Amino acid sequence: MASSEQYFVISVAAELTGMHAQTLRTYDRMGLVSPARTSGGGRRYSERDIKRLRQVQYLSQEEGVNLAGIKTIIELSERIDRLEDENAELKESLAKARVASRRGGELVHVPRSTALVAWSRGARRERG
Repeated sequence: MASSEQYFVISVAAELTGMHAQTLRTYDRMGLVSPARTSGGGRRYSERDIKRLRQVQYLSQEEGVNLAGIKTIIELSERIDRLEDENAELKESLAKARVASRRGGELVHVPRSTALVAWSRGARRERG
């Protein structure tokens, strides 16, 4: 657990969300929220967990989504977030590669490597 982040015991998390502690345990078992654990196994809920519990509560009570549907929504939302992060990283790599290619070289694929290499036909390797 990160020391700068605030964590709550299950009774406080239940009070903050207006849910019964047993409901929180059920959501944990279902994978809807996965609080940190102490060395003794006690659940410790972060602000992010509290936010997730409120999201589950909203989807269930206000939107009428069943728990299986909520789990799917959460999983797909997390997948979208990961893919958006990956997409941003790839766009940044592509932009860097384009800058490198404008400097007179061309991109050459290097098998079994994630590196991009700028190669210029007329460039000579200097010997040291």
